[in-house]
Amino acid sequence: MDAAAAMRTPRIAQPEPGLTPAVLVERARALIPLLREQQDENDRRGYYSDEVHQAFLGGGFYRILQPRLFGGYEFDYPAFIRVILELARGHPATAWCYTLASSHVFLFASHWPEQAQVEIFGEHGDVRVCQRATPAGTITPTDGGYVVDGVFGFASGAPVATHFIGSSMLDAGEGPAQAVSFIVPKEKYEVLPDWGGEASLGMQGSGSNSIRLDQVFVPAHHVASADVMMSSLPFNDGTPGTRLHGNPMYVGVAAGAFLTEFGAITTGTARAALEEYERLLDITPAPRGGGRVRRSDPEAWRVLGKAMNMTDAAEAVTLAAVHAYTEQCDRWARDGTPIRPQDTLKLWGMSQEASQLACRAVDMLFETAGPRASLGGQRLQRYFRDIQMYRVHTTAQPSFATLRAQAHLGQLG
Repeated sequence: MDAAAAMRTPRIAQPEPGLTPAVLVERARALIPLLREQQDENDRRGYYSDEVHQAFLGGGFYRILQPRLFGGYEFDYPAFIRVILELARGHPATAWCYTLASSHVFLFASHWPEQAQVEIFGEHGDVRVCQRATPAGTITPTDGGYVVDGVFGFASGAPVATHFIGSSMLDAGEGPAQAVSFIVPKEKYEVLPDWGGEASLGMQGSGSNSIRLDQVFVPAHHVASADVMMSSLPFNDGTPGTRLHGNPMYVGVAAGAFLTEFGAITTGTARAALEEYERLLDITPAPRGGGRVRRSDPEAWRVLGKAMNMTDAAEAVTLAAVHAYTEQCDRWARDGTPIRPQDTLKLWGMSQEASQLACRAVDMLFETAGPRASLGGQRLQRYFRDIQMYRVHTTAQPSFATLRAQAHLGQLG
């Protein structure tokens, strides 16, 4: 790697020098009571409260993956995943909103040029980026850049974000249109009021609002290729991020890292469901129990134990996948070993299976907790609804197993 880049004097000072990942995990764990207390109101609002937002700001949560050069802590991806696991125990939707507003700074720092990074991080480095990866809207070349127009749905984290990354298909005039990504500050887009409350089945507090851009000018250097999800093969000489920051994490093969975030969110949700299930055991009568509660019911023991096993396995697989991404980046930096599509799809598959294990654990707990758990305002009902939103997510679909087999067999076009 570029030793000069690694030693470069930060342009922006870290707010809390000496902060460690372990301290961040403890801070996340300490927020669990507050997040649980605010579950109902945050779901109604559609995103977390300013009190939570200020705790995230002051606690350093938004800067975990942000480069040191621009005031971030530049911790590795496993540190980020461990924080998400704790926040999801407090409120899955808050974890989703936080995660998707925080992780895309990693994508930006990997693939946008230095000039754009200097401009976007500005004087203070207060940057949170929501994204809609699926191309939508239109992007039209103009003098000095492009004009972007359209509505981009499901931009999770939008209410707390300072910037938005969207993707559109660019017709270059020759050959097929190419997907490109662009970044715009919040003063140039509108966050539509289409999330929160009954707007969705679950994850009602995830801030997954739509973004509207109305003929917005985007400078050329604020636009990058959208083909950064699967492979490092186009990046033999590195990326703007690896050259600027001297950290192989910023080779930025996005899918391998991003999918582990869903493993963390669903696993944290399963841990929250386990705690709620155990609470219900003390107040739910055992079937034909002669007045006993379910804590003494052998069938409840079986369900609880099985769900614990599945949740532990989900966490282990999620952490294995995110550590594998770090290892892939380190090998790329050490000897040029490329991160191939099949390598990324392996991590994608591991993350999917971890999430499915966590979802099945929540299913089992909800199905056997008794009718009380299905009532409005009950936490176990919320957790059951929340995991359904992962199941319908594009990245959770079983068709991606086909892609892995295609890549393995050399049939991926």
